[in-house]
Amino acid sequence: MAMNQLLLRNSWTRRLVSTLSPPRSHFITLAHSYRGYCSDSSSGINSDNSELEELWSSKQGLVRCSANHVPLSPIGFLERAAKAYRDRTSVIDGSLKYTWAQTHQRCLKLASALTQLGISRGDVVATLAPNVPAMYELHFAAPMAGAVLCTLNSRLDSAMISVLLSHSEAKIVFVDHQLLGIVNGALELLAEKAVSKPPILVLIADSDGSSSPNSSTTSETKPPYEYESLLESGNSGFEIRRPKSEWDPISVNYTSGTTSRPKGVVYSHRGAYLNSLATVLLHGIGSMPVYLWTVPMFHCNGWCLIWGLAAQGGTNICLRKVTPKGIFDNIALHKVTHMGGAPTVLNMIVNSPVSDQRPLPHKVEVMTGGSPPPPQILFKMEEMGFGVNHLYGLTETYGPGTYCSWKPEWDSLPSDQKSKLKARQGVQHVGLEEVDIKDPVTMDSVPPDGKTMGEIMFRGNTVMSGYLKDLKATEEAFKGGWFRSGDLAVKHPDNYIEVKDRLKDVIISGGENISTVEVETVLYSHPAVLEAAVVARPDNHWGQTPCAFVKLKDGFDVNAQELIEFCRNHMPHYMAPRTVIFDDIPKTSTGKIQKFILREKAKVLGSLY
Repeated sequence: MAMNQLLLRNSWTRRLVSTLSPPRSHFITLAHSYRGYCSDSSSGINSDNSELEELWSSKQGLVRCSANHVPLSPIGFLERAAKAYRDRTSVIDGSLKYTWAQTHQRCLKLASALTQLGISRGDVVATLAPNVPAMYELHFAAPMAGAVLCTLNSRLDSAMISVLLSHSEAKIVFVDHQLLGIVNGALELLAEKAVSKPPILVLIADSDGSSSPNSSTTSETKPPYEYESLLESGNSGFEIRRPKSEWDPISVNYTSGTTSRPKGVVYSHRGAYLNSLATVLLHGIGSMPVYLWTVPMFHCNGWCLIWGLAAQGGTNICLRKVTPKGIFDNIALHKVTHMGGAPTVLNMIVNSPVSDQRPLPHKVEVMTGGSPPPPQILFKMEEMGFGVNHLYGLTETYGPGTYCSWKPEWDSLPSDQKSKLKARQGVQHVGLEEVDIKDPVTMDSVPPDGKTMGEIMFRGNTVMSGYLKDLKATEEAFKGGWFRSGDLAVKHPDNYIEVKDRLKDVIISGGENISTVEVETVLYSHPAVLEAAVVARPDNHWGQTPCAFVKLKDGFDVNAQELIEFCRNHMPHYMAPRTVIFDDIPKTSTGKIQKFILREKAKVLGSLY
């Protein structure tokens, strides 16, 4: 059966991929739509599941009822935490503290208030805020109201925010006081286009109830609702609108735009539940941890740990702005046990001024991902007393999908060898069925020789439901029955995978493939290099050559030729950069290097020669 026919068979998927104006709530229940999701060998999209249902019902004495079947949802983590960890601290933001009982009550009241504003099942509730308590609470309150949460990237401009608000059809947008001007600008753009009814605006004031002087909250621009007042108007006895099916959407996350225009990635209650627990396991999070929020909560719903920490009764330390001093101070003050961050955050920590650093009270476990971390950074982090766990995933896999599961026999290896092993992306976590490296054309698995490159592909219960209103992209992503990541990697003899590059980032020079990650790793080993990113520069003779963008550490003075010679001495000559540009390196708010910007700069440079 053709993929379009299979996708359009169920009503919710029609809403998901429609490019037309949908009804009031395009995120309708999935109770029946995913009942028929069984493998189709050609497309990967599923067909009827009736045979399995007949097998179940044919066995005498078996029933499926509310006693033995409840749709999986992370909402239950909060309800359990309110009982098991009732008086333990749930959230800390400066001097503000809540217990799990209080957080539960606040989320119930906020969910009630959302319904009083007209939010119906399947409506989208958007947020634009840093890591503050309101962001944490909305991850529970919105789905408790039956809504779909859309956490927007806090570094986007008004133009992009207006596009995403329109595309998601958000009914309400919660905005932090420091970002109010951006949302006001977005709403003005929406009003000019007059394409839809603008969302209701709710202001999140500072934890002390104040607003920033830069917020521009005049009588003309001040939102009609304020977060705390709205929350207090709700009913703590609110009856939760639980998902009718675990396949119901819980959130839509727009990709970071490192390679192209952001796409709306839809998560289900089922996937969020499973990935929350899988991430807790791979990060080694036991009962009642203390977690420092250096990962943006808007990014993959905080790698699903917003929900996962509730499952473990953890304490969430909010951090509005990530700085080395803020990290060290909070670790010392709150006895932080776990944190996360992209390699750029780790780089910031290891290169921070001594005056910002403080001795760690104990080993702090750090989960890093987002881009391949240089082994040198991992080594320095562990020298400082951090324990680093390396994960890999994408927005489309709910964040973490694989991790470098450490083996005790590796402990006795030399430090440089341990760092190289830890820099690998490893194996899939327990929530995924399978991760493999495949030839994207033949779909054959590559040999586990550590040399043959292929595309990383995922299959399992923690892969997205699809791209909102984008059938073509969903169809392409799931072609062949696997999710295609667009990342290139090798598989080692021990079955651990190692990312070599984005498919779009590989440099083809004179017929040879050059991994930009390998070149960057060599550059990071130079004592003067703080940050490095390598992209292809057009070349009339070779087709492409490596072009390195480098930011030096303070106090170092190195020229381009020295770095080029350094690389030639540490890797095959054809892989070494032929051009080095000293400049700041653009990044997304999650720490990913925006190589598409650097590629454009390299193209301009190439056109000059």
